[in-house]
Amino acid sequence: MNTKNIKAFGTEAADAPLNALNINRREPLPYDVEIEILYCGICHSDLHAARNEWGGSAYPIVPGHEIVGKVTKVGNQVAKFQIGDLAAVGCIVDSCRECEHCKEGLEQYCEPGNTIVFGAPDKHLGGRTYGGFSENIVVDEHYVLHVPAKLDLAAAALLLCAGITVYSPLKHWKAGPGKKVGIVGIGGLGHLAIKIAKAMGAQVVVFTTSQAKAEDAKRLGADEVVLSTNAEQMKKHAKLDIIIDTVSAKHNINDYLNLLKVDGTVVLVGLPVDQLPIGAFNLIKGRKSFSGSNIGGIAETQEMLDFCAKHNITADIEMISVQQINEAFDRLEKGDVHYRFVVDMGSLKN
Repeated sequence: MNTKNIKAFGTEAADAPLNALNINRREPLPYDVEIEILYCGICHSDLHAARNEWGGSAYPIVPGHEIVGKVTKVGNQVAKFQIGDLAAVGCIVDSCRECEHCKEGLEQYCEPGNTIVFGAPDKHLGGRTYGGFSENIVVDEHYVLHVPAKLDLAAAALLLCAGITVYSPLKHWKAGPGKKVGIVGIGGLGHLAIKIAKAMGAQVVVFTTSQAKAEDAKRLGADEVVLSTNAEQMKKHAKLDIIIDTVSAKHNINDYLNLLKVDGTVVLVGLPVDQLPIGAFNLIKGRKSFSGSNIGGIAETQEMLDFCAKHNITADIEMISVQQINEAFDRLEKGDVHYRFVVDMGSLKN
Protein backbone atom coordinates (compact mmCIF):
# COMPACT_ATOMS: atom_id res chain seq x y z
CA MET A 1 0.00 0.00 0.00
CA ASN A 2 1.30 3.43 -0.94
CA THR A 3 1.78 5.88 1.91
CA LYS A 4 3.07 9.38 2.41
CA ASN A 5 4.73 11.15 5.30
CA ILE A 6 2.94 14.19 6.70
CA LYS A 7 3.28 16.66 9.56
CA ALA A 8 1.33 16.17 12.77
CA PHE A 9 1.28 17.28 16.40
CA GLY A 10 1.23 14.67 19.14
CA THR A 11 3.10 13.09 22.00
CA GLU A 12 5.17 9.98 22.64
CA ALA A 13 4.48 9.68 26.38
CA ALA A 14 1.80 10.51 28.92
CA ASP A 15 4.07 12.93 30.79
CA ALA A 16 5.52 14.60 27.68
CA PRO A 17 4.15 17.72 25.97
CA LEU A 18 2.68 17.54 22.48
CA ASN A 19 5.19 18.43 19.79
CA ALA A 20 5.79 18.19 16.05
CA LEU A 21 5.79 14.62 14.69
CA ASN A 22 5.87 12.94 11.30
CA ILE A 23 3.27 10.26 10.61
CA ASN A 24 2.22 8.11 7.66
CA ARG A 25 -1.12 8.31 5.89
CA ARG A 26 -2.27 5.87 3.24
CA GLU A 27 -2.85 7.08 -0.29
CA PRO A 28 -6.59 6.95 -0.99
CA LEU A 29 -8.05 3.51 -1.69
CA PRO A 30 -11.03 3.21 -4.10
CA TYR A 31 -13.62 4.37 -1.53
CA ASP A 32 -11.38 6.79 0.36
CA VAL A 33 -11.53 10.55 0.68
CA GLU A 34 -8.42 12.60 1.50
CA ILE A 35 -9.15 15.79 3.43
CA GLU A 36 -6.83 18.72 4.01
CA ILE A 37 -7.54 19.58 7.66
CA LEU A 38 -8.29 23.26 8.11
CA TYR A 39 -9.59 23.25 11.69
CA CYS A 40 -9.70 20.74 14.52
CA GLY A 41 -11.45 21.16 17.85
CA ILE A 42 -9.96 20.28 21.22
CA CYS A 43 -12.15 18.05 23.37
CA HIS A 44 -11.47 17.02 26.97
CA SER A 45 -11.19 13.47 25.62
CA ASP A 46 -8.09 14.53 23.69
CA LEU A 47 -6.47 15.62 26.94
CA HIS A 48 -7.53 12.43 28.77
CA ALA A 49 -6.09 10.26 25.99
CA ALA A 50 -2.83 12.18 25.55
CA ARG A 51 -2.15 12.02 29.30
CA ASN A 52 -3.42 8.44 29.64
CA GLU A 53 -5.91 9.49 32.31
CA TRP A 54 -8.32 6.70 31.35
CA GLY A 55 -5.53 4.15 30.86
CA GLY A 56 -4.81 2.18 27.70
CA SER A 57 -3.35 4.97 25.57
CA ALA A 58 -0.80 3.76 22.99
CA TYR A 59 2.04 6.05 21.94
CA PRO A 60 2.83 7.96 19.85
CA ILE A 61 -0.62 9.51 19.92
CA VAL A 62 -1.98 12.27 17.66
CA PRO A 63 -5.29 13.48 19.16
CA GLY A 64 -8.10 15.39 17.46
CA HIS A 65 -11.57 14.12 16.54
CA GLU A 66 -13.49 17.25 15.56
CA ILE A 67 -12.16 17.70 12.05
CA VAL A 68 -13.25 19.96 9.19
CA GLY A 69 -11.49 20.66 5.93
CA LYS A 70 -11.49 20.41 2.18
CA VAL A 71 -11.40 17.31 -0.03
CA THR A 72 -8.12 17.10 -1.94
CA LYS A 73 -8.28 13.55 -3.38
CA VAL A 74 -10.94 10.88 -3.91
CA GLY A 75 -10.69 7.19 -4.75
CA ASN A 76 -11.99 6.01 -8.11
CA GLN A 77 -15.16 4.49 -6.55
CA VAL A 78 -16.13 7.48 -4.41
CA ALA A 79 -19.64 8.70 -5.16
CA LYS A 80 -20.48 11.15 -2.35
CA PHE A 81 -17.61 13.65 -2.56
CA GLN A 82 -15.68 15.63 -5.11
CA ILE A 83 -12.37 17.46 -4.89
CA GLY A 84 -12.98 20.86 -3.33
CA ASP A 85 -15.96 19.81 -1.21
CA LEU A 86 -16.11 20.88 2.43
CA ALA A 87 -15.98 17.74 4.57
CA ALA A 88 -15.82 16.67 8.19
CA VAL A 89 -14.71 13.67 10.25
CA GLY A 90 -15.76 12.94 13.80
CA CYS A 91 -14.93 10.17 16.25
CA ILE A 92 -15.57 7.13 14.03
CA VAL A 93 -13.63 6.26 10.87
CA ASP A 94 -14.69 2.61 10.45
CA SER A 95 -16.96 -0.09 11.86
CA CYS A 96 -17.96 -3.64 11.00
CA ARG A 97 -21.01 -2.49 8.94
CA GLU A 98 -22.60 -5.91 9.48
CA CYS A 99 -23.87 -6.03 13.07
CA GLU A 100 -27.43 -5.00 13.90
CA HIS A 101 -26.32 -1.64 15.26
CA CYS A 102 -24.26 -0.70 12.20
CA LYS A 103 -27.18 -1.69 9.96
CA GLU A 104 -29.41 0.61 12.03
CA GLY A 105 -27.00 3.52 11.61
CA LEU A 106 -25.75 3.23 15.19
CA GLU A 107 -22.07 2.77 14.39
CA GLN A 108 -21.18 4.18 17.81
CA TYR A 109 -22.49 0.91 19.29
CA CYS A 110 -20.84 -1.43 16.76
CA GLU A 111 -20.74 -4.85 18.45
CA PRO A 112 -17.24 -5.96 17.37
CA GLY A 113 -16.06 -2.42 18.04
CA ASN A 114 -15.67 0.58 15.77
CA THR A 115 -12.42 2.23 14.73
CA ILE A 116 -11.90 5.56 16.47
CA VAL A 117 -10.14 8.32 14.58
CA PHE A 118 -7.10 8.21 16.83
CA GLY A 119 -5.49 5.61 19.06
CA ALA A 120 -7.33 2.61 17.59
CA PRO A 121 -5.77 -0.31 15.69
CA ASP A 122 -5.26 0.79 12.07
CA LYS A 123 -6.74 -1.90 9.80
CA HIS A 124 -4.80 -0.66 6.78
CA LEU A 125 -1.32 0.36 7.92
CA GLY A 126 -0.99 -1.48 11.21
CA GLY A 127 -0.08 0.40 14.34
CA ARG A 128 -2.60 2.98 15.53
CA THR A 129 -4.83 5.53 13.87
CA TYR A 130 -3.83 9.19 14.05
CA GLY A 131 -6.24 12.05 14.59
CA GLY A 132 -6.89 15.57 13.46
CA PHE A 133 -3.86 17.41 14.80
CA SER A 134 -2.29 16.78 11.40
CA GLU A 135 -2.06 18.10 7.85
CA ASN A 136 -4.60 15.72 6.36
CA ILE A 137 -6.59 12.56 6.94
CA VAL A 138 -7.78 9.70 4.73
CA VAL A 139 -11.14 8.13 5.56
CA ASP A 140 -13.63 5.83 3.82
CA GLU A 141 -16.37 8.04 2.37
CA HIS A 142 -19.05 6.25 4.43
CA TYR A 143 -17.64 7.91 7.57
CA VAL A 144 -17.14 11.38 6.09
CA LEU A 145 -19.71 14.15 6.56
CA HIS A 146 -20.75 17.05 4.34
CA VAL A 147 -20.39 20.46 5.98
CA PRO A 148 -23.23 22.83 5.03
CA ALA A 149 -21.72 25.88 3.35
CA LYS A 150 -23.56 28.38 5.57
CA LEU A 151 -21.82 27.15 8.74
CA ASP A 152 -18.70 28.95 9.93
CA LEU A 153 -16.11 26.26 9.30
CA ALA A 154 -13.95 26.80 12.38
CA ALA A 155 -16.88 27.05 14.81
CA ALA A 156 -18.59 24.06 13.15
CA ALA A 157 -15.64 21.76 13.90
CA LEU A 158 -16.80 21.34 17.51
CA LEU A 159 -20.14 19.96 16.34
CA LEU A 160 -18.39 16.73 15.26
CA CYS A 161 -18.13 15.57 18.88
CA ALA A 162 -19.64 18.08 21.28
CA GLY A 163 -22.59 18.82 19.01
CA ILE A 164 -23.58 15.24 18.25
CA THR A 165 -22.96 14.18 21.87
CA VAL A 166 -25.82 16.39 23.03
CA TYR A 167 -27.99 16.28 19.89
CA SER A 168 -28.31 12.49 19.96
CA PRO A 169 -29.84 12.17 23.46
CA LEU A 170 -32.01 15.26 23.00
CA LYS A 171 -33.47 13.66 19.89
CA HIS A 172 -33.70 10.16 21.38
CA TRP A 173 -35.59 11.36 24.48
CA LYS A 174 -37.77 13.61 22.29
CA ALA A 175 -36.85 17.09 23.42
CA GLY A 176 -39.23 19.56 21.81
CA PRO A 177 -42.32 21.73 22.33
CA GLY A 178 -44.05 20.99 25.62
CA LYS A 179 -40.92 19.39 27.13
CA LYS A 180 -38.93 20.88 29.98
CA VAL A 181 -35.23 20.11 29.50
CA GLY A 182 -32.52 20.64 32.09
CA ILE A 183 -28.89 21.15 31.14
CA VAL A 184 -26.29 20.56 33.87
CA GLY A 185 -23.06 22.47 33.25
CA ILE A 186 -22.23 25.25 30.80
CA GLY A 187 -19.02 24.11 29.17
CA GLY A 188 -18.14 22.76 25.74
CA LEU A 189 -21.04 20.29 25.79
CA GLY A 190 -23.47 22.32 27.87
CA HIS A 191 -23.39 25.52 25.85
CA LEU A 192 -24.24 23.59 22.68
CA ALA A 193 -26.93 21.59 24.49
CA ILE A 194 -28.63 24.86 25.43
CA LYS A 195 -28.61 26.09 21.83
CA ILE A 196 -29.80 22.79 20.35
CA ALA A 197 -32.53 22.09 22.94
CA LYS A 198 -33.88 25.62 22.47
CA ALA A 199 -33.87 25.22 18.69
CA MET A 200 -35.83 21.97 19.11
CA GLY A 201 -38.54 24.00 20.84
CA ALA A 202 -38.03 22.84 24.43
CA GLN A 203 -38.19 24.96 27.56
CA VAL A 204 -34.58 25.04 28.75
CA VAL A 205 -33.48 25.21 32.39
CA VAL A 206 -29.73 25.45 33.01
CA PHE A 207 -28.01 24.32 36.21
CA THR A 208 -24.60 25.76 37.00
CA THR A 209 -22.30 26.34 39.98
CA SER A 210 -20.99 29.58 38.44
CA GLN A 211 -22.87 32.85 38.84
CA ALA A 212 -20.84 34.34 35.98
CA LYS A 213 -21.90 31.55 33.65
CA ALA A 214 -25.47 31.87 34.85
CA GLU A 215 -25.59 35.29 33.24
CA ASP A 216 -24.18 33.94 29.98
CA ALA A 217 -26.67 31.06 29.87
CA LYS A 218 -29.48 33.48 29.04
CA ARG A 219 -27.48 34.76 26.07
CA LEU A 220 -27.11 31.19 24.86
CA GLY A 221 -30.89 30.69 24.97
CA ALA A 222 -31.79 29.40 28.44
CA ASP A 223 -35.28 30.21 29.64
CA GLU A 224 -34.29 29.83 33.29
CA VAL A 225 -30.98 29.51 35.13
CA VAL A 226 -30.51 27.79 38.49
CA LEU A 227 -27.48 28.13 40.74
CA SER A 228 -27.14 24.47 41.75
CA THR A 229 -25.42 25.38 45.03
CA ASN A 230 -28.58 27.23 46.11
CA ALA A 231 -30.97 24.74 47.73
CA GLU A 232 -33.95 27.07 47.49
CA GLN A 233 -33.46 27.62 43.76
CA MET A 234 -33.12 23.87 43.21
CA LYS A 235 -36.39 23.11 45.01
CA LYS A 236 -38.31 25.42 42.70
CA HIS A 237 -37.38 23.50 39.55
CA ALA A 238 -38.91 20.06 39.88
CA LYS A 239 -40.80 18.07 37.23
CA LEU A 240 -38.36 18.19 34.35
CA ASP A 241 -38.82 15.71 31.50
CA ILE A 242 -35.16 15.32 30.54
CA ILE A 243 -31.91 16.40 32.13
CA ILE A 244 -28.72 16.31 30.07
CA ASP A 245 -25.79 16.07 32.50
CA THR A 246 -22.59 17.29 30.85
CA VAL A 247 -20.39 17.40 33.96
CA SER A 248 -17.16 15.38 33.85
CA ALA A 249 -16.26 15.85 37.52
CA LYS A 250 -17.65 14.04 40.55
CA HIS A 251 -21.02 15.47 41.57
CA ASN A 252 -24.27 14.40 43.23
CA ILE A 253 -26.50 12.92 40.55
CA ASN A 254 -29.29 12.40 43.08
CA ASP A 255 -29.86 16.15 43.23
CA TYR A 256 -31.02 15.97 39.61
CA LEU A 257 -32.95 12.71 39.83
CA ASN A 258 -35.07 14.45 42.46
CA LEU A 259 -36.00 17.15 39.92
CA LEU A 260 -37.50 14.75 37.38
CA LYS A 261 -41.19 14.25 36.79
CA VAL A 262 -42.64 10.73 36.67
CA ASP A 263 -40.90 8.78 33.87
CA GLY A 264 -38.26 11.49 33.54
CA THR A 265 -34.66 10.73 32.61
CA VAL A 266 -31.23 12.04 33.57
CA VAL A 267 -28.84 11.37 30.69
CA LEU A 268 -25.11 11.44 31.44
CA VAL A 269 -22.90 12.59 28.57
CA GLY A 270 -19.98 13.81 30.68
CA LEU A 271 -17.30 11.28 31.63
CA PRO A 272 -16.40 11.57 35.32
CA VAL A 273 -13.42 9.45 36.34
CA ASP A 274 -14.98 8.75 39.76
CA GLN A 275 -18.07 6.64 40.42
CA LEU A 276 -21.39 8.45 40.87
CA PRO A 277 -23.49 6.86 43.67
CA ILE A 278 -27.21 6.55 42.93
CA GLY A 279 -29.88 6.34 45.63
CA ALA A 280 -32.29 3.52 44.76
CA PHE A 281 -35.32 5.36 46.13
CA ASN A 282 -34.53 8.34 43.90
CA LEU A 283 -35.12 6.09 40.89
CA ILE A 284 -38.00 3.98 42.16
CA LYS A 285 -40.06 6.91 43.36
CA GLY A 286 -41.45 8.22 40.10
CA ARG A 287 -40.25 5.45 37.77
CA LYS A 288 -37.27 7.59 36.86
CA SER A 289 -34.28 6.63 34.73
CA PHE A 290 -30.57 7.31 34.81
CA SER A 291 -29.12 6.78 31.34
CA GLY A 292 -26.04 7.43 29.26
CA SER A 293 -25.47 8.38 25.65
CA ASN A 294 -22.42 8.15 23.41
CA ILE A 295 -22.08 10.46 20.37
CA GLY A 296 -24.24 9.39 17.39
CA GLY A 297 -24.10 7.37 14.20
CA ILE A 298 -22.92 8.74 10.88
CA ALA A 299 -26.40 9.47 9.50
CA GLU A 300 -27.46 11.16 12.72
CA THR A 301 -24.28 13.24 12.74
CA GLN A 302 -25.09 14.48 9.24
CA GLU A 303 -28.64 15.21 10.40
CA MET A 304 -27.20 17.21 13.30
CA LEU A 305 -24.97 19.27 10.99
CA ASP A 306 -27.94 20.06 8.75
CA PHE A 307 -30.07 20.96 11.79
CA CYS A 308 -27.37 23.28 13.10
CA ALA A 309 -27.04 24.94 9.70
CA LYS A 310 -30.81 25.49 9.57
CA HIS A 311 -30.82 27.09 13.02
CA ASN A 312 -27.44 28.85 12.70
CA ILE A 313 -25.88 26.92 15.59
CA THR A 314 -22.12 26.64 16.06
CA ALA A 315 -19.83 26.55 19.09
CA ASP A 316 -18.48 29.60 20.89
CA ILE A 317 -14.77 29.22 20.21
CA GLU A 318 -11.32 30.51 20.99
CA MET A 319 -8.99 30.02 18.01
CA ILE A 320 -5.42 28.90 18.68
CA SER A 321 -2.39 27.67 16.74
CA VAL A 322 -0.88 24.20 17.10
CA GLN A 323 1.98 25.81 19.00
CA GLN A 324 -0.53 26.76 21.72
CA ILE A 325 -2.05 23.28 22.20
CA ASN A 326 -0.10 22.45 25.36
CA GLU A 327 -1.16 25.73 26.93
CA ALA A 328 -4.75 25.03 25.82
CA PHE A 329 -4.65 21.58 27.45
CA ASP A 330 -3.54 23.15 30.74
CA ARG A 331 -6.27 25.78 30.51
CA LEU A 332 -8.87 23.18 29.58
CA GLU A 333 -7.98 21.18 32.68
CA LYS A 334 -8.70 24.30 34.76
CA GLY A 335 -11.93 25.06 32.89
CA ASP A 336 -10.40 28.25 31.50
CA VAL A 337 -12.03 28.38 28.05
CA HIS A 338 -15.13 30.08 26.69
CA TYR A 339 -16.36 27.52 25.55
CA ARG A 340 -14.17 25.45 23.25
CA PHE A 341 -10.72 25.68 21.68
CA VAL A 342 -10.33 25.13 17.96
CA VAL A 343 -6.94 24.77 16.30
CA ASP A 344 -6.12 26.55 13.05
CA MET A 345 -4.30 23.66 11.41
CA GLY A 346 -2.71 25.95 8.84
CA SER A 347 -0.36 26.90 11.68
CA LEU A 348 1.18 23.43 11.43
CA LYS A 349 3.04 24.66 8.36
CA ASN A 350 4.83 27.36 10.36
